[in-house]
Amino acid sequence: MNPDLSRLQPYPFQKLSALFQGAQSPATLTPINLSIGEPKHDTPAFIRQALTDNLDELASYPATLGSDALRTSIAGWLARRHRLSTLDPASQVLPVNGSREALFAFAQTVVDRNRAGARVVMPNPFYQIYEGAALLAGAQPEFLNHLPQDGSPIDPAQLDESTWAHTQLLYVCSPNNPTGAVMRLQDWKGLFELSDRHGFVIASDECYSEIYFDEAAPPLGGLQAAQALGRTDFRRLVSFGSLSKRSNVPGMRSGYVAGDARVLERFLLYRTYHGSAMNPAVQAASVAAWEDEAHVRANRTLYREKFEAVVRILSQVTQVQMPEAAFYLWLRTPAEDTAFARRLYETYNVTVLPGSFLAREARAVNPGRGFVRVALVPAPAQCIEGAQRLAQFYSRYA
Repeated sequence: MNPDLSRLQPYPFQKLSALFQGAQSPATLTPINLSIGEPKHDTPAFIRQALTDNLDELASYPATLGSDALRTSIAGWLARRHRLSTLDPASQVLPVNGSREALFAFAQTVVDRNRAGARVVMPNPFYQIYEGAALLAGAQPEFLNHLPQDGSPIDPAQLDESTWAHTQLLYVCSPNNPTGAVMRLQDWKGLFELSDRHGFVIASDECYSEIYFDEAAPPLGGLQAAQALGRTDFRRLVSFGSLSKRSNVPGMRSGYVAGDARVLERFLLYRTYHGSAMNPAVQAASVAAWEDEAHVRANRTLYREKFEAVVRILSQVTQVQMPEAAFYLWLRTPAEDTAFARRLYETYNVTVLPGSFLAREARAVNPGRGFVRVALVPAPAQCIEGAQRLAQFYSRYA
């Protein structure tokens, strides 16, 4: 068996299940689960219809490269959304079965096991797939701690030049899971300069890019930043996006990678052997989704209304503010985050995720400790009820 499998830590929700072992929630209160970042808004009817209209395509093997129509659709959306002037759908765009599997598989393509001391750098707290991808690619994960007062999700100065010299891949998550922080152009400039100096590839996880609250200020994407800085070839940069959050279709497993054509050429070779071509009916439905923005704006409106209502309730008992983007609140806890989460479940039948489960200790700090992640994905009434119960629980610590 692959010995690196033994280096994988339990997934956060396995840890949560263990934490709740033996805990009893009050039967008089309806359970409210705010721990899992799974979109719960309705899937638009036109996407469902496009899926069913193309079921005949299931009789054909799909190409790993995807259809011309899908790549063109994704490229067109990226150009509109990020104001890109040059993006070739034939060589700089590749459909993937959701950003999760692509983020994991990407490390297998990028990391060179023949180079001693390979490092993969990632934010901390982080999406656990980054760490697993690094370990199973034979690299050592390195963590960049991020606390709310830090502003930017990435502070490269935390690692010395020797570590950066051994770095082959950097994962960036903007908008960030779980903090909601967004990278600025100056942040990207610093990362591009590091990449030029040391030759590592940047994987920009942007799966939350379309959940934001100011229609006049969408989050800056990696490709957009590269173009603004004159890097129109997107060298050593690949952006990852998904329809799951944008269009409420997590079950379709539809996303994209886009950027450096040379990197994507190698990634396509890997994926051809990996057997990861997208279902043809899903491709057709994805084209429909990428070409419509009305449902995305409506989706953002619903999230904005939920966040505004929940923040009003919680601000009466604790410090809380709207995140820049994504659908999480990252709340400080007045007690140890694990004890807080278990007691909240036992007292009010509300489930949240301890922040320490989403981070690793690095340089004597676990930046998730003392926080909980609250996913405002259920229906508005459930989110508001959950916030009211949370407020009652916080008030016990006043």
